[in-house]
Amino acid sequence: MAAAAVVVAASLLVDRLIGDPQSRYHPVVLLGRFIGWWGVPARYPPGLQRAIGVAGAVLTVALFTAPFLFVQLTAPWYLYLLIAPFLLKSCFAWRALEEHVTAVVQALDDSGLNAGRREVGMMVSRDTACLDSGHVLSAAYESMTENLVDSIISPLFYFGIFGLAGAAAFRAINTMDAMLGYRDERLRLGWFAARADDVANFIPARLTGLVLLAYFAAKGRFTPAWAAFRCDAKKRPGFNGGIPMAIIAGGVGVRLEKPGAYTIGDPERTLAEGGAGIVSAVRAATIIFAVLEIAALFLLVSMSYT
Repeated sequence: MAAAAVVVAASLLVDRLIGDPQSRYHPVVLLGRFIGWWGVPARYPPGLQRAIGVAGAVLTVALFTAPFLFVQLTAPWYLYLLIAPFLLKSCFAWRALEEHVTAVVQALDDSGLNAGRREVGMMVSRDTACLDSGHVLSAAYESMTENLVDSIISPLFYFGIFGLAGAAAFRAINTMDAMLGYRDERLRLGWFAARADDVANFIPARLTGLVLLAYFAAKGRFTPAWAAFRCDAKKRPGFNGGIPMAIIAGGVGVRLEKPGAYTIGDPERTLAEGGAGIVSAVRAATIIFAVLEIAALFLLVSMSYT
């Protein structure tokens, strides 16, 4: 457990120092290529797609998790402490989230609306061609607030419980959902990955909500954060992503809006004015959760010696 605590802290440091190197051999890039190979609905008869989706998901999780589990079970402690932070870091993306949002903001400021639309199109699946600048920013910050759970808290949560294998299994499930979990021709093939992702994120999303509420309470913004959670968390499809989105929108005092789908939060200020507050909330939630997890892991070590 003490080694796990050190790995959590070291992985966050690695993330802040190097982020996500652009490499075709990055573990998640390889994972995506494998999912892209088998996750093609046109290859399979419609009647078989649901079963193939289950089989493909199980195989993907097993193959991606295997090397992480091998290191977890066989590496000597000194080698584990050297390798594990990099492996865990490959399963989450804190700095990358900030970099993507910064790229959208800079594109809007430096090159105009069309450049902002192109940048945010790399973050979200919606059609960005007709978005105005406010909705471009909203799409970017919606992605950031939702992915606080998917891309940061959940991998850390499952590492704390199941080690590297847990973080890797979650990353495989979440990546499959991101690639296949849509209500289009991928519906049958991706249904199992989408449901698995909902289940896997259920507890982390609610823990994230508690951390965010505590953060905004400390800033004197508990009431609007709680009000937005009560009123708006269920507006977004699914039962996880709306939690961090609503609490952050309410706590910061901005409105997040997907045209024709939902609006979350009351606009006390514009997204341009509140953007820094959103980034700060995501950073704070990440650090608070990591500190709590590290403390819990050390506590378990101390209890084992009593």
